[in-house]
Amino acid sequence: MKRLLLLIVMALPFAGIHVASAQPYVNNATAPTDPAHRPLPASERGVVLEQKYEDSKIYPGTSRTIKVFVPKAYDGKTPACLFLCADGIRYNADVVIDNLIRSGELPMMIGVFVEPGAIMDADGKPLRYNRSNEFDRCDGKWASFLETEILPLVEGMKTPDGRPVLISKDPNDRMIAGNSSGGIAAFTAAWNRPDLFSRVFTSVGTYVAMRGGNEYPALVRKTEPKPLRIFLQDGMNDAWNPLFGSWWEQNQLMESALDFAGYELNFKWGRGKHSGMDATLVFPDAMRWMWKDYPARVKKGKSLNNMLTEILDPNTDWELLRENVRADAVLAAYSDDAVLLSSGKKAVAVDAMGTESKASARKGGDPLEAVFPGGRILARSVKGGNWIWQYVKDADGAWNYGEEFYWIHGEPGQIAFDTDGLLYVATATGVQVCDHNGRVRAILSLPSGKIDSLAFAGRALFVLSGGSLYVRLLKHRGFLDAAAVPMPKSQGRG
Repeated sequence: MKRLLLLIVMALPFAGIHVASAQPYVNNATAPTDPAHRPLPASERGVVLEQKYEDSKIYPGTSRTIKVFVPKAYDGKTPACLFLCADGIRYNADVVIDNLIRSGELPMMIGVFVEPGAIMDADGKPLRYNRSNEFDRCDGKWASFLETEILPLVEGMKTPDGRPVLISKDPNDRMIAGNSSGGIAAFTAAWNRPDLFSRVFTSVGTYVAMRGGNEYPALVRKTEPKPLRIFLQDGMNDAWNPLFGSWWEQNQLMESALDFAGYELNFKWGRGKHSGMDATLVFPDAMRWMWKDYPARVKKGKSLNNMLTEILDPNTDWELLRENVRADAVLAAYSDDAVLLSSGKKAVAVDAMGTESKASARKGGDPLEAVFPGGRILARSVKGGNWIWQYVKDADGAWNYGEEFYWIHGEPGQIAFDTDGLLYVATATGVQVCDHNGRVRAILSLPSGKIDSLAFAGRALFVLSGGSLYVRLLKHRGFLDAAAVPMPKSQGRG
């Protein structure tokens, strides 16, 4: 029996459960066989531009090389699609893109290849390698770097024959890729900023315990799906490290989580090691799949997360009400139809249509506290950690029995309960929603990322994010007076 199970497990890496082309690729081939890897004649090839970049504000003191591939057929007038890759030119990507554009299998596309930064001394010796800090962390910093520094730099370039480099701003026209730490960097950039990238290719991705990447499978399962199309590549002989974990296992967990969350997903498993060789072999087919049906838009999938199904109205999404809201603005519950938006000395009531009216009275209360329906439980958000405390009202009416109770992914901010007793928490990763027993079960996210403030008005959940005010209609409702709301049925002891 054990031998049979081992044989089944050994066969699994060649399974293509979600793969568009189900034939397993050949591992350890001496050279790629797909004709897309064969360079075009010199007279028909695109050009690779190269520039040193040493003026970063986000990563001060670093220097790096940026390479930009521009196809010969690019006219310099119409913004092109984008292929952005970490760690420079990988997968023979410039040649493959050149060929697939010519064959009509890809739209017109410019390749941008970004090396990680390093700080060097006067003799050219490294004082700091910045690769892991840029690529392995799971926040939106590298995406912001690409958005505000690298892509504007690229769009300032011209080809030797004078064609300006123009790149589409539409995320549906943009793909990001990377190998190893570059792989998780690519996923992180699109995960945090789906308003920048819709298509992701990662090979031997470092989804391990270096800088939080091991948490991604859990976060993917909890988070409302984002409009991303994702291709994973790995091999069963990928790296294993006694400190950080197994790359192969973590990539399989990522595949399972993305499938559960309803993403448009493709993958190629093999027997390869921690290298880019097998990814190079599969890259042309990955590109064909990634851009199939273009320009049809990449759409959100449907998650199997039952709490997301319970609270989200499938007919509604986030609506932008206004931009350029002051940085010190905060939301508070006001009525069943509107929330209070306060900034400085000004406070106005805003409804779900964005209509502003004069507030009859300013609401008090601590935005880091919320009372459970029925009025007998208090939650208090605490800065500097991952915990929200819970207190229970004793027989004398005092809040007692304080305990670290709700565990949050990251630092919690403003909080609010709905009438079912679910706790909504403003965080850097979105609105995290906790069950009665203090566990995050769902995460609602916005393309702009961090949620700075939140409040309910009936079924309308309002949030402030990145200087913009959004609203979304949910199935659940907020409330104004906890004592006037019946205590919901217990969800059990967990």
